[in-house]
Amino acid sequence: MKMGGANMQQMMKQAEQMKKQIEKTKAELSETAIESSSGGGMVTITMNGDYEIFDLKIKPEAVDPDDIEMLEDMIIAAINEAVSQVTQLRDAKLPI
Repeated sequence: MKMGGANMQQMMKQAEQMKKQIEKTKAELSETAIESSSGGGMVTITMNGDYEIFDLKIKPEAVDPDDIEMLEDMIIAAINEAVSQVTQLRDAKLPI
């Protein structure tokens, strides 16, 4: 019976260590900047590991009043690429 208790304590200790490591990794991801662009660099998005966009750059030559749809498509493409990169990073660092 005593042996089982010691084993349980060891498992609880390992679980606590894992929890601390996950929290540390999540904090690191929050501070990680992922940059993605589209349209040959006409639109650039910067996103953190929490999927928050904190910077958006649009080159003036990307703005064509007669073709707003192209600009919208470039923004969507840059966001989708950034989301994909963040997802890959999170999957690699938080495989659970």
